[in-house]
Amino acid sequence: METALQQMKELVKTLNKAAKAYYQEDREIMDNREYDALYDQLEKLEKETGITLADSPTVNVGYEAVDVLPKETHESPMLSLDKTKDRETLRQFVGNHKTLLSWKMDGLTIVLTYENGELQKAVTRGNGTVGEVITNNARVFRNIPLKIAYQGRLVLRGEAVITYSEFERINKSIEDVEARYKNPRNLCSGSVRQLNNQITAERNVRFYAFALVSASGTDMHNSREYQMEWLKDQGFEVVEYRVVTADNLDNAMDYFAATIEKNDFPSDGLVALYDDIAYGDSLGSTAKFPRNAFAFKWADEIRETTLRSIEWSPSRTGLINPIAVFDPVELEGTTVSRASVHNVSILKELELGIGDTIQVYKANMIIPQIAENLTRSSNLPIPDICPACGQEAKVIRENEVEALYCMNPECAAKKIKAFTLFVSRDAMNIDGLSEATLEKFIARGFIHNFGDIFEIGRYRKEIIEMEGFGQKSFDNLMESLEKAKETTLAKVIYSLGIANIGLSNAKVICRHFDNDLEAIRKADLEEVSAIDGIGPVIARNLVEYFQKAENNQKLDQLMQHLHIQKDVLQKEQIFTGMNFVITGSLEHFSNRSEAKNLIESLGGKVTGSVTGKTTYLINNDTASNSSKNKKARELGVPILSEEDFIKLTQAEGQTE
Repeated sequence: METALQQMKELVKTLNKAAKAYYQEDREIMDNREYDALYDQLEKLEKETGITLADSPTVNVGYEAVDVLPKETHESPMLSLDKTKDRETLRQFVGNHKTLLSWKMDGLTIVLTYENGELQKAVTRGNGTVGEVITNNARVFRNIPLKIAYQGRLVLRGEAVITYSEFERINKSIEDVEARYKNPRNLCSGSVRQLNNQITAERNVRFYAFALVSASGTDMHNSREYQMEWLKDQGFEVVEYRVVTADNLDNAMDYFAATIEKNDFPSDGLVALYDDIAYGDSLGSTAKFPRNAFAFKWADEIRETTLRSIEWSPSRTGLINPIAVFDPVELEGTTVSRASVHNVSILKELELGIGDTIQVYKANMIIPQIAENLTRSSNLPIPDICPACGQEAKVIRENEVEALYCMNPECAAKKIKAFTLFVSRDAMNIDGLSEATLEKFIARGFIHNFGDIFEIGRYRKEIIEMEGFGQKSFDNLMESLEKAKETTLAKVIYSLGIANIGLSNAKVICRHFDNDLEAIRKADLEEVSAIDGIGPVIARNLVEYFQKAENNQKLDQLMQHLHIQKDVLQKEQIFTGMNFVITGSLEHFSNRSEAKNLIESLGGKVTGSVTGKTTYLINNDTASNSSKNKKARELGVPILSEEDFIKLTQAEGQTE
C-alpha cells in the first residue's frame, strides 16, 4: 500500500506540473500521449487503493462560498496538553512506557470525519468543545485524501499548517507592509476559516494527522503506533514521530532539536503520547489535561541586553508603534538589536525604562520579542506629540488595549505610508515614485491628495532641478502616470488605503456592486456585511470611510484623472458552473492561456482532465481517437472545435 501511495503522489506531482506548464505557461513538458498514459496509471492506482488525493487531476474540486461558518459541538472534547520545557520532567512522564514522540505543529487543529470512504465533515478545534465547520475549505487542502479505502466511519484529528516558504511567498505578494501576516499560524488560521474556499486553495494549506479518534469495526491492536501507520495506509500524511522510552529519549530529542532548524513547517515543541491505548485511556484526565500525553515546549534562546531607546514609528493609519532598541545580541544565528513592543499596554506591562536590563528572544525562532524586563524602572514617558509631524499624539483605549495615535490628519508620515501604498504595484502601479521621492514631493508641497500625483506635471521645472532627478526621469514619470490612468475600480478602492481592505477584498466588493462606485459610496453597513467573504470589521471600515465628506472630495479629484476599464467580471457569466478541457493545437487563439482567460472571464473553469464533471472538451480534431476524446465519448461530454466554441459564446449574446 505504501509503495502504491508513493507512486500516486509522484504521479499527481508530475501530472500537475505538466498541466500547469500546458495551461498557465503555454509550454509543453510532455506530449499528450505521455500525459494520458500517466493519467491512466494514476486512475488505475486510485481504483486499486480506493484512495483519491485532494490535488489529484482526476478529481474536479469546485470552489464554493458560504455565508457563514456554522458551529458544531465535538463528539468528544479536545483538551489542552500539560507541558514542560524541562527534559527531565518529560523523561519522568515517559518512564518505561513505549511512547510516541512527535512534532507539536503550530497551525490550526482540525477534526475530519469520513463516511463510506468519503470526506463528510471538517471542524476546527474552536474552544475544544465547539468548533466551526470548514468542510468546503478542507476539500482544497493540498494533501488531504478526498476518498479512502476504509468504508466505515472514521474520525481523526490533525493540524492544518502553512509552510514557511509559502508564508514568505504570500507576504512578498502583499505590497502594504503593514498588511502582511505576522507568522504562518495567523495566516493558516485565516486561510482555513475563509468563507470562499478558492482563497483557501490559493494558500496551499497542508494537513498532518496526529490522532485517530475512532474507526468503527477496526482492530487497532491497542497501539497508537499501529493507528498512525494505518492512517498512512489510508492516504494521510501523518506527523513525523519516533518511538521512545526514557532510555532512548535523548537521541530522539536531539534529532528533533537538530531537525527543527531545517523544517519548512512551523513547530513550537514536541508531543509525547503513550502507545498503549487502553492504559492511556485508563488514566483519565484532569479538569484541563489528558493524562496519557505531555507536551514539550522548546526552551527559547534568551539573551540579556540593555535597552537604549524606544523609537516611535508612525504608520499610515495613524498608529504610532513603539520599537525597542537595545545592544546587539546573537539569537538563533542572527544579530538582533530591535524588537517591536506592539502597543502602549505592553510597554506599560513590561515597565520599560532606558538603561533597563531586558531579556530578548525570537518568538517561533523568527520574530524578536522582549521576554522580561529585569530592572523595571518604568521611566519611559509616553510622547504626546507625533515624531513625524509634531502635532498632538494621544493614547486611545480600544478593546482593553492602549495604543498611541497621531491625531493630525495631515501628518506627513501618514501621507508617506498612504502614498507608498497608493503607487504600489497592486494599487495604481506607478513607477518612479519611491518612498524617498514621495517624501521629497510631500515636503515641497507638491502633493497633498492622491489626485495631486496626476497633476505633478505643473511642477516640472522644480522637479527636473531636484537632486537625483532630471528631464529623463521626469519624462519617465509622466509616461508611467499616463499608463496608470487606465485602471480598474478594484485597484482604486484598494489604493485608498482603507483599513483591512486588500486587493482581493476590493475585487469582491466591486463585483457585488457591479463596479458601480456610487453604489459602493452609498452602501450601508448591513449591505456590505452581507457580502460573501466580507466581515463586519471590513464593512464598517468601508462605510465609515465614505461617510466622511473629505474622503469623497479627494476621491472625486482622483477620479477626474482615471479611466476605469471594463472589468472582465462585468461580462455576463454565461459559463457559470461549466468546466472546460482544452487539448491539441489552437488556431483562433494565440495560446491556451488566451482561451482559458476568456472562459474564466465568462464564469467557467478550465481543468486538465476529462471527468464526469466536464461540460465541454475543446479539440480542433474532434474525430480523433486521442485518450481525451475517448474519455469524453465514454462520459457523454460534447467535443467542440474552436469554431464551435466561439459560436457557443456568440449564441449566448457574448462576443470578445
